[in-house]
Amino acid sequence: MSKRSLPKARTLEVKVSNEKLNHLKLLHLSDLHINKNFPDEILHELVFYCNSLDYDFTVITGDIIDCKVKNIKEKLAILNNLKGDVYFISGNHDLVYGLNDLKKELTNFIFMDNEIKKIEYKNEIIKLVGLSDRFSKFFGIKRDEKKILASIKESEPTIFISHQPKDYKLALNSNLFLCGHTHGGQIFPFHYLVKIVQPFLSGLHYVKDTAIYVNSGLGTWGIDMRYKAPSEITILELIHKSVE
Repeated sequence: MSKRSLPKARTLEVKVSNEKLNHLKLLHLSDLHINKNFPDEILHELVFYCNSLDYDFTVITGDIIDCKVKNIKEKLAILNNLKGDVYFISGNHDLVYGLNDLKKELTNFIFMDNEIKKIEYKNEIIKLVGLSDRFSKFFGIKRDEKKILASIKESEPTIFISHQPKDYKLALNSNLFLCGHTHGGQIFPFHYLVKIVQPFLSGLHYVKDTAIYVNSGLGTWGIDMRYKAPSEITILELIHKSVE
């Protein structure tokens, strides 16, 4: 995303093997990288625009911030106006700049690091599980793979969220894995470098019975530009179909 404009939202159909997830719509955002230079008006526009869309809940897969929280409190407060339930898994930048401080400001968010939540949808229960980032152990957060993996049952409708695509193998008993981190490469030809360290660059993939969506994010890191790696606001509509 140019810091002066928002992308138009797109709706993408995602095949899932569990019929209890049929027609669930979720808003997937990632990697805003808000810093002191991020315009307030863009955040207001983002919230207003997202709130005009039709979906059941929001998932944000990490890296909301790119500076210390004390410098952007007013900007973060704007995000508390997103409608409905907003589930958030932290990314490496959130850890670096202060996850505990971020929690104090995003009071309407549900933080999912090593958490398991049950969501009611059409009189059924969907399980949402979140695994903290691979860097979390360096910031005093136990990355509890054993707990999260034990919670996933193949017969239960399950959505797995983490920051990095690298975690996809841990999610293969779930129906849907959501992540971000890559920025879709952000600036071509850095795509090729990302592909060396991550299994997926961006977009929708299927491995066995699990759908995988890698969000390219909204913000930027380092150089404030994107080239051949557009930002995105995406609604994923889950459709019960055979995953092949």
